[in-house]
Amino acid sequence: MTDHIPHIVIIGGGFGGLYAAKQLKRVKARVTLVDKRNFHLFQPLLYQVATGGLSPGDIASPIRAVLKKYPHVSVLKDEVRGIEPDEKRLILKGGELSYDYLIVATGVRHHYFGNSHWGSHAPGLKTIEDALEMRRRILNAFEEAEKLDDPDLRAELKRFVIVGAGPTGVELAGALAELAHATMHRNFRNIDPSRVDIVLVEGTDRVLPPYPPDLSAKAQNALEKLGVKIMTKTFVTDIQDRNVRLKRADGSEETLRAATVLWAAGVKANRFGEALAAKTGAEADRSGRIAVQPDLSLPGYDHILVVGDLAQIIQPNGKQVPGVAPAAMQMGRYAASRVRDMIAGRPSKPFTYFDKGSLAVIGRNAAVADLNVLKLSGLPAWLIWAFIHIHFLIEFGNKMIVSTQWAWNYLTRKRGARLITGKFTPEEDGG
Repeated sequence: MTDHIPHIVIIGGGFGGLYAAKQLKRVKARVTLVDKRNFHLFQPLLYQVATGGLSPGDIASPIRAVLKKYPHVSVLKDEVRGIEPDEKRLILKGGELSYDYLIVATGVRHHYFGNSHWGSHAPGLKTIEDALEMRRRILNAFEEAEKLDDPDLRAELKRFVIVGAGPTGVELAGALAELAHATMHRNFRNIDPSRVDIVLVEGTDRVLPPYPPDLSAKAQNALEKLGVKIMTKTFVTDIQDRNVRLKRADGSEETLRAATVLWAAGVKANRFGEALAAKTGAEADRSGRIAVQPDLSLPGYDHILVVGDLAQIIQPNGKQVPGVAPAAMQMGRYAASRVRDMIAGRPSKPFTYFDKGSLAVIGRNAAVADLNVLKLSGLPAWLIWAFIHIHFLIEFGNKMIVSTQWAWNYLTRKRGARLITGKFTPEEDGG
């Protein structure tokens, strides 16, 4: 009779799941990584795709290619629909899958705070499809404005409202401003692309709320130099076709007419995360993040570990581990070592998050960096940001492509991936 070989299942091929799989390279077990997509996506650079700076293939790598040197790791392209934790069984779209240890790294989705119908008017930025839809809407707005003579309709088409001034919103606003002011210079005959109205809406009192106030102020100053209008202490109360209703902290209200609205304001647990919490009785916060124990496991289910954006971990200082790529990488590595220890019957130390700091880019030579012991802005912060993002791209080919593309864009202020894609109606086809 042969010994049982443990089966480790990882759900999700993002940073947490992929780093867990790579960390399990020497474990005596079968490892299966399940993802409904066949590629790993470098989400921090999605805004570059949304504004035409990079193509989707530049920031995505096939999961099978990344893990080809790990023969004991199998990749299964499927969607996890449910879980039976007491039976250690996953319900997939294409069948079922049993496991001995489970690492959940499914990430999060857009959160419209109870107004899911806003999604059709204000796309978020979590997937390649989201980025391409944003790019389509942004570029189409300029194309439609070129055809019109009505100044009011042109103004609507050249007004872009970005909801949420966290890192994603700030980076989107800066990239959009550079696209309009520099990249599209002299590309049109009837409109001046630089005369756009980019509005960044934030509910708190400053942009980049998690950052130190002085860096937030520098980020706001850099955005304003690019022509971005910033509205803090302002909340969105409704989004309809070309209408964004706003309410300020002082009670005043305003409606903006804008053809393009982009969402960067919040995230919540995905459907599997909700199902996992319900089946295991795990506590979850208002956004659906699952409260895990110090070893990232669920109470009563030490064989289930949750990592990445879906995990709610409160640090000793009382702050929550942020939903950023470095945290997901660290959790993925820890989860893999924790599983190895459980297989070997060894105890594990609790997970400890090492905060390496935060970075956000605003535009050409403009970024802010909070490196804990050091705070930087401007060109030094931009160079650090560029180096770190290229360093963490998974495959060497991607690093070469992105670094070359960025160097070319920097020198020429060009963005070569400005393609308007998507399905055409029969009336549009062949035009």
